[in-house]
Parts: sequence; structure tokens; C-alpha cells
Amino acid sequence: MWDKLKQIEEKYKRLEEDMSNPELINDQEKYRKVVQAHSALTEVVEAIQRHRKLTGERDDAKELAVGEGELAELAQEEVAELSEKVAATESDLKQLLIARDPHDGKNVFVEIRAGTGGDEAGLFSADLYRMYGRYAEAKGWKVSVIDGNVTELGGYKEIVFQITGKEVYRFMKFEAGVHRVQRVPKTEASGRIHTSAVTVAVLPEADEVDAAINPAELRIDIFCSSGPGGQSVNTTYSAIRITHLPTGIVVQCQDERSQTKNKAKAMKVLHARLQKKMEEEQAENLAADRKSQVGSGDRSEKIRTYNFPQNRVTDHRVGISLYNLEAFMNGDIEGLIRKLQEADQADKLAAE
Repeated sequence: MWDKLKQIEEKYKRLEEDMSNPELINDQEKYRKVVQAHSALTEVVEAIQRHRKLTGERDDAKELAVGEGELAELAQEEVAELSEKVAATESDLKQLLIARDPHDGKNVFVEIRAGTGGDEAGLFSADLYRMYGRYAEAKGWKVSVIDGNVTELGGYKEIVFQITGKEVYRFMKFEAGVHRVQRVPKTEASGRIHTSAVTVAVLPEADEVDAAINPAELRIDIFCSSGPGGQSVNTTYSAIRITHLPTGIVVQCQDERSQTKNKAKAMKVLHARLQKKMEEEQAENLAADRKSQVGSGDRSEKIRTYNFPQNRVTDHRVGISLYNLEAFMNGDIEGLIRKLQEADQADKLAAE
């Protein structure tokens, strides 16, 4: 463990040096990546420094504790207190090392798709998109829509968007899976409660070097943007659809009026999907691959249930129910995400 911590501290110092390099500052994309990498290591390095400080104080107290007298007695008490703190910081460091995900510091692409439930599932897709938007706003993150397929009722058959900011994947990765909603739909005249399902996939943004793409393996189609019911919302051919021929992965973007900007956004999504596919092939036990995240959209494959009549949201992975559904749908989801992070850490510790 200590060899690994030493390597982390050395990498942290190198990143600090890089951040003061004028040449790097002029390259905003590289500078952003260095800042993110530095930020991702800050918590661990601060814990290392705290452990070193406490260990030094404990060793000094041990020297004073030798012998007899009032000073020695006080020093012995201090040694006992500091030893407990040193043990606690060692436990913190172990958890930080185990919990560290190489993608935690990255931005994400979120894909929300209506599953079982027809129009009601589409409306709930829009509710989830709004919920994540408000959560992102509270965290100081930025949301940018990549593509969306709007229904006649104002919901989404699917919506793809990017969230950028500090350690986005660290928090958002726990949202991947099937979300079930139980409520009386706006489309239901008799007042019966319906159950619908929506799938959410969370993909960390990929570095281009991690998921290299051969331009010759791409088919790029250009078309007019469309709105609800397929109506044209942009008379210029600015929307982009990219097909990666070897894998059959298809991405598209029609959010921007600029064809160039749409292509750049679509390529970022493609890189993210290819990286995910590559990781899945390299290790079957990699956490939550995209297929397991979205499942089939069936109501039985759920990670969370939103029950509106009972004002309840239940996360089935940790067995927690909250009775503040209105606040939750307004973006107050941090508390539950923290519980999921704690459960994830406990599972990894138990596996050690």
C-alpha cells in the first residue's frame, strides 16, 4: 500500500509542475485534463500528508513518554490518542485506494431512453433529464444536450447529454440502470396508477488515445434536424449521424446549428461508447457495462422505484426508501448517491 501511495504522491507533484508550465496553459484541452487528474488525487494526497503529520507527532510523544513524572504521563496519554488517529488515517487511505476509479474525475455522457410504458415512459424520461439538470446546477456542473427525440406530449423517447465539471463520473455512475415510476399518468383519464420504466446509461468521456478511431471505418450522414413528430426544425443540413462500421455503433447530434460542432459532439460520444466496449471486452467483471446498465427496459430490471402516490423513492441496491420524492425530482439526490458510494466502498473493502 505504501509503495502505491508514494507513487500517487510523486504523480501529484509532477502534475503540479505541469500546471505551472506556460506551454501547457496555452493548450486548454491538455491543461483541463491535467487539472482534472490533479484534482482527482488531491483527497488521497491530503490524507497522506495528514497521516505523515500525525505519525511524526506520535513518534515525538513516544520519546517524551519514556521515564516517569507528570510530563511522561501526559505524553503517554497523547501517544494513545495519536495512535488512534494514525490508525484512522490508515483506514481512510486504504478506502481511498480501494474506492479510486480511474474514470472518477471524468465528464460523462448520459443517455436516457423510454422503456416499458409508452407515452408515460417518455414523460418520465423528461422528468429524469430535468432532475439531473437541477442536480448538475447545484454541483456547479454544465449540461449540454447532444441529441433528443421528443414525443408529441413533450417527453423524450431518448435524450443524450453531456455533463462537464469536477468529478462528475464519481457521482453520476450510480445512476446507471433501470428506473421504475409508479403514478397516475397525465394521459390516464380513469385515475389508475401505471408502472413504467426508463433506462439510464452513464458513459465516462474517453480520451481519444484510449479509443482510437480510423476515419476510414466511419460512415457519416448529414441531414436536417427534426422536432416532435419528425417535423423539420432547421432547414440547413447540420445534423450528423456517425456509424462505426466495425462495431455497428451509431451516434448522432442535431443540437447545434453548426455541422462542425455537431460532428465534434457526436465524435466525443462515439469515443465514449467505444472505450466502454473496449473495457467490457478486456474485463468481464468491469463495473456496470453499458448493456447491464440499460438492460432491456423491462419493469423487473430495476435499480430504483419512484412511487408518486406514496411520495416515496426506493433504491433497491441499498434497500433505502426516502419520503421526499418532490425534492428528489427537483435534484436533491446527493444524499442517496452518498449512501451508494459508501455501499460501494464497503463491498470493495469486503472483497480485499
